[in-house]
Amino acid sequence: MLELADPWILLLLPLPLLAMRLLGAEQMVGGAIMVPDRIGGAMIAAEERRAGPTGLRMRRSVLWGVWALLLLAAAGPRDLAPVSALKVTGRDLAIVLDLSGSMVRDDFYLNDRQITRLEAVTAVGADFARRRGGDRVALIVFGSEAYYAAPFTFDVEAIAKRIEEAVIGISGRATNISDGLGLAIKRMADSDAASRVVILLSDGVNNAGATNPRGVAELAASMDIRVHTIALGPKDLSTAAEGERGVVDAATLRAVSDISGGESFRVRTTDDLAVVAEALDRLEATDGDGLAAEVFRDYWMWPAGLAVCLGLWLGWRELS
Repeated sequence: MLELADPWILLLLPLPLLAMRLLGAEQMVGGAIMVPDRIGGAMIAAEERRAGPTGLRMRRSVLWGVWALLLLAAAGPRDLAPVSALKVTGRDLAIVLDLSGSMVRDDFYLNDRQITRLEAVTAVGADFARRRGGDRVALIVFGSEAYYAAPFTFDVEAIAKRIEEAVIGISGRATNISDGLGLAIKRMADSDAASRVVILLSDGVNNAGATNPRGVAELAASMDIRVHTIALGPKDLSTAAEGERGVVDAATLRAVSDISGGESFRVRTTDDLAVVAEALDRLEATDGDGLAAEVFRDYWMWPAGLAVCLGLWLGWRELS
């Protein structure tokens, strides 16, 4: 329904009339100019037409119309736009992403094209983040060190873009799973969300940091934070040859999820990663009433534009 943001502005409509009555008309005095008789006669005839009763009434009507339209524009005509409320799940969800050097290995395939592990994760992970509408999502990346890449926010599109822009080496090339998980838990310590969840993805073996991932998982369990782990990579530490590089410690990641009450997933292909994302989409949530917001469509530009057009027309008519 159409309404005015500041309807009181319309009370100024009689202001020009009041100003004329209180201030009175002022005679304008100007200098003379010499023009040829023919031009002077035409100017006098045009002025007589404009000064006639019909021309004067038209001029006043147009000026009053311009004034009324400008006041209407200033009053802010608008209506309430239909906006669906964002469903609030009551969940804080931290995505902890491994950006160690091993993520550069190109042992994954997407659409029959060989890609790196990082490309696979960013493609599926960004899509997963975009489907988290209603969650407060944060992004933490780790390599040798762990960094808070994006704070908790309902803006899942911003999180998805951060995932897509992830670069290997920005946090070092080692694999510090403990610090990555620990930073996520630290950021959730003061959260009053009904559900707190960490999704930890790694493709390697914890080889940096002073703590053990199992110990950090016990801390998460004591804080009622569930950790779901994703072990990424074709080869597992338990079955790989001794000294082989680029293998994932699936057993440790499984232990982390078991201790904290989460679930563990094993990903060997891009299809597996997509299936995991769908499974995580079904995480148990606490429904809320949603975030209500009033968003208005503004229409002030229409009366303002019409006032400008009338003013230009009147000016052209006066000069013609």
